[in-house]
Amino acid sequence: MLRAGNRFGILSIVVLAILLLVILPNVLDPFRLNLVSKYLVFAVVGVGIVLVWGYAGILSLGQGIFFGLGGYLMAMFLKLEASAPELPDFMIWSSTEVLPWWWVPYHSLAVTLVSIVVLPTALAFVLSYAVFRKRVSGVYFAIITLALALTMTVLLVGQQGYTGGANGITDFRTLAGMSIISDEGKRTLYFVQVLMLLAVMSVATLIVRSRVGKILIAIRDREDRVRFSGYDTALFKAFIFTVGALFASIGGALYSVQVGLITPTLVGAVASIELVIYVAVGGRMSIIGAVYGALLVGWAKSMISENFPTIWLFFIGGLAETNRAPFDMAEAEQELTGGFHTEYSGMRFALFFLAEYANMIVVSSVATTLFLGGWLRPFPNVAALSFLGIIPSWMWFLLKTFVFLYIFLWVRATLPRYRYDQLMRLGWKVLIPVAIANVVVTGIVMVLF
Repeated sequence: MLRAGNRFGILSIVVLAILLLVILPNVLDPFRLNLVSKYLVFAVVGVGIVLVWGYAGILSLGQGIFFGLGGYLMAMFLKLEASAPELPDFMIWSSTEVLPWWWVPYHSLAVTLVSIVVLPTALAFVLSYAVFRKRVSGVYFAIITLALALTMTVLLVGQQGYTGGANGITDFRTLAGMSIISDEGKRTLYFVQVLMLLAVMSVATLIVRSRVGKILIAIRDREDRVRFSGYDTALFKAFIFTVGALFASIGGALYSVQVGLITPTLVGAVASIELVIYVAVGGRMSIIGAVYGALLVGWAKSMISENFPTIWLFFIGGLAETNRAPFDMAEAEQELTGGFHTEYSGMRFALFFLAEYANMIVVSSVATTLFLGGWLRPFPNVAALSFLGIIPSWMWFLLKTFVFLYIFLWVRATLPRYRYDQLMRLGWKVLIPVAIANVVVTGIVMVLF
């Protein structure tokens, strides 16, 4: 008989499969379904991070390296197929007259698929085993992987004639003759991605429930004891890191096919950290949680970007205006030793804090009024949610204000502090030009349309 935990795990996967294979394809339009496909690509990578970070305790901030490798390898095949018999367009623009020898094998889909599996895993194993043999772990390993991700980004951008530079490799139309830009083609790719995700989850579950999974947990908790018991801990850690790299490479290949491009921004530190965030939201010890985390964060990014395009400028300005992290830097010499912390005490000290939090409440109240409907309940036009009307309007206003206050506190607990010169550079060179461009573009659109 199955244990209760096993039954719950199987039931969760079945529910997820029904959601992805039956409900979403029949409810969402082609555009939204394509967005879900992109989220599922990141979920494939997230499952690997669960194994590496959750079960082995190895925090890797460089999974974008293997995601990018898989993506670029698949992109090479797709670009050659789209450009045949000519050279890829970015090579022509860079005055490259002959196809590089290492591009030639990627005329073959079979070679491409083998490369997607072999090359990233070989690189991951050799690299990680060498590092783990030196007993490098924890934050030091995270820094190494982060540095490698940044290095690979610079390498890809610098090789314009071979990798497309900062623009990456784009404009894919077919995969082995099948259209990947039509709605029908994207729908087919969606089901392929779902099946691949379920296969990856099944493999991850088998690893976790095997003896290897138990040893990995033991290594995470007390590596020295496992080593003294005669196990080669470096080999086990390199193995699970390689599995995570394989999943990331598969995810990158699927991304190139589904989205139709691959760029260096998907390889660097920001993309790698974002992948870790998906897992953190879903729970780093939960395989199925990585999928829901990717879906939730991806959906939130899309919805906020579509419905609140200006809230980002307001939010960043609110952080700076209220002197909250990462903008709570020291401005004068006496503040370097604590500022009012050393100059005042008692009620005078309390008044400074009351003023800071009052400022946060004001900014949160303004944001609630401008962007979240103020005192109105959520979705007032949806009849099925009419029961929410029993909650008083003033309570809705307070709840929405508390959401913004929570984000203020959350950001302070997460982000490091800016230096003053960095804030000035961000404000004058980035935020002000973006704000002016937003005003100009909005004005032009309103006049023309």
